[in-house]
Amino acid sequence: MMDAGLDADSPIDALARLLVERDRCDPRAIDRARRAADQNGGRLDRILLQLGLVSERDMALSYAEFLDMPLASADLYPREPVLTQYLGARFLRDIHAVPLGVDDGTVTLALRDPLDGFAASSIAAATGLRVSCRVAVPIELEAALDRLYPSGGDDGVQPDEDTAPLEDDAERLKDLASEAPVIRLVNQIVSRAVETHASDIHIEPFEDRLRVRYRYDGVLHEVESPPAHLIPAIISRIKIMARLDIAERRLPQDGRIKLAVRGHDIDFRVSTIPSLHGETVVLRVLDRSSVRFDYATLGLPPAIVARLRGLLALPNGIVLVTGPTGSGKTTTLYTGLADLNAVTRKVVTIEDPIEYQLGGINQVQVRPQIGLTFAALLRAILRQDPDVIMVGEIRDIETAQIAVQAALTGHLVLSTLHTNSAAAAIIRLRDMGVEDYLLTAVLRGVVAQRLVRRLCGQCRTPYTPPRELVDRFDLETLAGGGPVTLFHPVVAPPAGTPAIAAGTIAELLEPDEAVERLIFARSDHLAIERAAVEAGMVPMFTSGLVAALKGETTIEEVTRSVRAGT
Repeated sequence: MMDAGLDADSPIDALARLLVERDRCDPRAIDRARRAADQNGGRLDRILLQLGLVSERDMALSYAEFLDMPLASADLYPREPVLTQYLGARFLRDIHAVPLGVDDGTVTLALRDPLDGFAASSIAAATGLRVSCRVAVPIELEAALDRLYPSGGDDGVQPDEDTAPLEDDAERLKDLASEAPVIRLVNQIVSRAVETHASDIHIEPFEDRLRVRYRYDGVLHEVESPPAHLIPAIISRIKIMARLDIAERRLPQDGRIKLAVRGHDIDFRVSTIPSLHGETVVLRVLDRSSVRFDYATLGLPPAIVARLRGLLALPNGIVLVTGPTGSGKTTTLYTGLADLNAVTRKVVTIEDPIEYQLGGINQVQVRPQIGLTFAALLRAILRQDPDVIMVGEIRDIETAQIAVQAALTGHLVLSTLHTNSAAAAIIRLRDMGVEDYLLTAVLRGVVAQRLVRRLCGQCRTPYTPPRELVDRFDLETLAGGGPVTLFHPVVAPPAGTPAIAAGTIAELLEPDEAVERLIFARSDHLAIERAAVEAGMVPMFTSGLVAALKGETTIEEVTRSVRAGT
């Protein structure tokens, strides 16, 4: 409902109205910021950002739409500084602007605050050029300033001849990592990942640069690199935040960071390993506020959801979810557990690590360094009279055997395996040493899945695929004999287009008599898969092709996700 207090006569109020209309800000947040502006002075939009009531990216999108001004994407920032003979680093930092390039007497300028006319007019006066403005996302703008102007006046951290010994001086590293510019850089890297809904942050040092990449829906994307001379300080800052030993750079370390980003509590799982030019750091982003454990959000095909719910309603047995790293296995299990969570059931999980906290469920963290392994915990938990047990992963024969015994004695066991298909999970358990007769007695079902990027329903373009593609994948049969239409994403979605979540394609194998005979005959996974398909299983690749024909994803995305895991 629109706030009646917004006055369209004022540009700032019109911008506020747009924020509410696009569901980027709540009317109550507008009122709160307006009261703060009345009490303390300042512009409403700036106060919304300062209080974390609107994300920087949402505000940038609103500026762009309100002013009919293009957005400055991260790939537009130049590799080298532009117009250095006219524009100093300190000046550009003060006005929060970066010149992107010069063309035919016009300099294109990325601006943090496009409502402030001073920056554009001062650039025009200093250079004698016309100015064309673009709206910058502040995090991206600041990263570009730090990369292009590493010694720009007020950074407070400069490269010097003693930089090399810093690698061996823990105290100096700790001091450098506590400097404001380094703290700001790390906060920018983390905040941008959260705002853009990245699942992982990869920080990789090389001889002459620090590469930063974010993972979206299983695909890595490179972003602006921080200054190379700050590599040791940035990595040390992350290790300090994760309470790791910054003096230990020879061994891998694991830790955890908990931060409040834009008013939300975010957990980061941190892993470091030594590499040729320093330590490689990966942070897994665990945003509790953005995760909903329900089947609609999960994106599994409805037919598989119905069958999976039937499996989870069974009183005992083993249900497995398989796929490569990053395919959403744990999220699927959490969704199943949320469905099972009730006062009448005792549900216990064994995880390494615990990624999300689930109310009403007993979650236990594996600690191998003190002997608290999956197998040891599973053995102990069986004495706690549970109804449902989730084992984060079956990694060895000891864990597999105890899980089988738990299923035989009346417990429902949920777990994951790293295999490429549902049928391959049976072979993996057999190779671990689980006897055939035990497999057939306890295995209730195996889900194999992959994540695929969904297409936006408003910004996709249909096309008729070539005949060779239709014949290769038998698309006419899947389309029911009608015309075959596939879809492409648009190159650049319009400003304000909502982010599209990842979807899931999957296959579900439920062992029947034919599959059990093949297990006893020690047949390979291909024979088991053929028997499952004959019994009604829809292969994962076929499920993806059906999703592509419906316009939910692209055939290229289905091929990438399925083939990447094989």
